[in-house]
Amino acid sequence: MSAAESAPQSARGLLIAAPRSGSGKTVVTLGLMRALTQRGHAVSGAKCGPDYIDPAFHEAATGRQSLNLDSWAMSPALLQSLAAATAQSASHVLAEAHMGLFDGVPGEPGATGSSADIAAVLGLPVLLVLDVSGQSQTAGAVALGCATFDKRLTVAGVILNKCGSDRHIRLSTQAIEQTGLPVVGAIPRTEGLNMMERHLGLVQAREVGSLDARLDHLAGIIARHVDVDRVLALAQPLQLAPSQPVDAALRPPGQRIALADDAAFSFIYPHVLNGWRAAGAEIHAFSPLRDEAPPDAADVCWLPGGYPELFAAELAARPGFLDGLRAFAQSRPVHGECGGYMVLGEALETADGETHQMAGLLGHATSFAKRKLHLGYRDITLSAEGALGAAGTHLRGHEFHYASVTAPGRDAPFATAIDAYGNDLGDVGGRRGNVSGSFFHAIARAAS
Repeated sequence: MSAAESAPQSARGLLIAAPRSGSGKTVVTLGLMRALTQRGHAVSGAKCGPDYIDPAFHEAATGRQSLNLDSWAMSPALLQSLAAATAQSASHVLAEAHMGLFDGVPGEPGATGSSADIAAVLGLPVLLVLDVSGQSQTAGAVALGCATFDKRLTVAGVILNKCGSDRHIRLSTQAIEQTGLPVVGAIPRTEGLNMMERHLGLVQAREVGSLDARLDHLAGIIARHVDVDRVLALAQPLQLAPSQPVDAALRPPGQRIALADDAAFSFIYPHVLNGWRAAGAEIHAFSPLRDEAPPDAADVCWLPGGYPELFAAELAARPGFLDGLRAFAQSRPVHGECGGYMVLGEALETADGETHQMAGLLGHATSFAKRKLHLGYRDITLSAEGALGAAGTHLRGHEFHYASVTAPGRDAPFATAIDAYGNDLGDVGGRRGNVSGSFFHAIARAAS
């Protein structure tokens, strides 16, 4: 993939962050994005770290594609290229942090996966969202700690969230502004951002009814309680390295890629698809839920992650998809990530204990009957040549699922894996003939 041309000098950005998850940064980000878009600004979103959900909401709020920026999984050159693509033809870039501002994993300076890394490398001032419920003056200490903890960063302003009375807002604001940080907004808890957060939650943008109306509602909250002009004044030009040729984050698995794409299969990173297309590959989407088989014109099939556990009964009753997938796999590669991997197995047990037969192209079985969170970065080494590259290829990505393997099967391993802390996770996934899969979501090839 060729790096995007350097963004125009007018492209200015902010990182919207918080000391912890659950502070309201997602809904504040979406409200600001929609409010600025309504004012006629060309706004692009970005999401720090691995996340399939938020970028789709960013795109809905702005009308422009939002990309992930990850300092642990991506090389500096790839990160810079994606940042330039995000800022291309935009007037403003609003990047949303993940978890707490400084949360990451062990790594070289600037490569810990934290949102602070992204702010530092791109010169993004931080707009801090503080949940001040249950405190008032103490909010000043929290804001000051965030402002001074990492010398690379500039915390430029604060938005208070979940405020109570006018007195609560006044005490919190005075304490924060005594530290030298401006408070540019105060959102009362009566505005129902908690409700909006539950509505959006871990739900795909395509599944949210009346999404435009909800985003307009958020923009109205921002317009009433945030000084949008002061927020705009906090933004600074992105610091982008000179453009240079950058390979695709992942090698295209084929020239013509059959991509499962519907409510059961939707988790694939935009930068991956963009890279495949830039490398000359064609994407042929099909819907398993509509009982569509992989297009015969394709030379490889990719089943991304998603929510197959919510549609297990429907998928099991789609003979056109299952038989077509089995026929495709007889002569061409098929790869499944996470949810796609589960569908490639023998059976999938849903949360209510019902078991449904899947494609049977790999020998494992999975279950949601007993949920257990598997979460974290992964560095994998491919055990054999396949859709993701040659044997020995190193890839970086993550796992995020609640499913458990109840029967491992007898397939050869797909890869070996370690986590971000250097722990050896052993063999992961499976491969049989032309078919491979694992719970691993690929983000990029590891930097050499």
